[in-house]
Amino acid sequence: MRRLLFLNGIKAFEAAARTGSFAAAGAELNVSAAAVSRMVHLLEERLGVALFERKANRLVTTAAGRAYQNGLTPIFDALASLTAQVTASSSVRVLTIGVGPTFAMKWLIPRLADFRKEEPDIDVRITTGGAAVPFGEDWSCGIKLGHGEWPGLTAEPLFAADLLPVCAPRLANALKRPGDLKGLTLLRVAHSPDDWPSWLEAAGTARISARGPEFEFYGQALQAAVDGLGIAMGIRPYIDDDLAAGRLVAPFALSVPKGMRWYLVYRGFSTAQRDFAAFRRWIIRAAAEPAARRRGHRHAG
Repeated sequence: MRRLLFLNGIKAFEAAARTGSFAAAGAELNVSAAAVSRMVHLLEERLGVALFERKANRLVTTAAGRAYQNGLTPIFDALASLTAQVTASSSVRVLTIGVGPTFAMKWLIPRLADFRKEEPDIDVRITTGGAAVPFGEDWSCGIKLGHGEWPGLTAEPLFAADLLPVCAPRLANALKRPGDLKGLTLLRVAHSPDDWPSWLEAAGTARISARGPEFEFYGQALQAAVDGLGIAMGIRPYIDDDLAAGRLVAPFALSVPKGMRWYLVYRGFSTAQRDFAAFRRWIIRAAAEPAARRRGHRHAG
């Protein structure tokens, strides 16, 4: 038989370890901080292991406590997800995707119709994501730019994040070599100040400094480039569709790796959920298409 030790104590410990205090755990579990402390103490007695070092103003998990919490949190997440599946109406299948605004607008949304054709019964919901946003408890998955290291989550690579300047076709005629960028309006993105310097250094024109309007998101800078305001630093795959449609052109062949990749990020147990499994298969397939289309476009030209 399965031996389950004091589930109330286990819940209390996991909440306290995750939130960092008995008070926060009590608020989450709707009991007092003293009740959480008592339950954790009883659990420690039953286990015969100290889970916390009790400091004056904070809780610090012991090595055993950290190991226990690292195993427990995914189990409780999986239990919450399973409960939501069982209690949800069988006719409503919801897939919540955490994604940044530019990725949503420039890549995901234009392709969602294809996914809907394959899985018309899945209700796709897009919520605010991005590199700076923590993985939401209600997310089925997220799409993030980074180095592939998000503790407690599985990360599968989707795209390389390559950088190359892009502009409206009418501005491209004057750009024969990277040095021609000197003195021109170079559109910048506030949270990625190294993009232009990285590309200019690789192009051998590090003395040129990017001077131009600064935008909060890549999507805003790219729209400004479409409108002819200046030259933006494009990032794959944001620019794929604009290049294919001719709204933007890449005047130089040089493409520089950003040093990060795009990843599909999810909790390990999600692969057992049919809706997420369907989306995972679809997006991995769709992510391979832009490169093939670019190759075909170059050969055709």
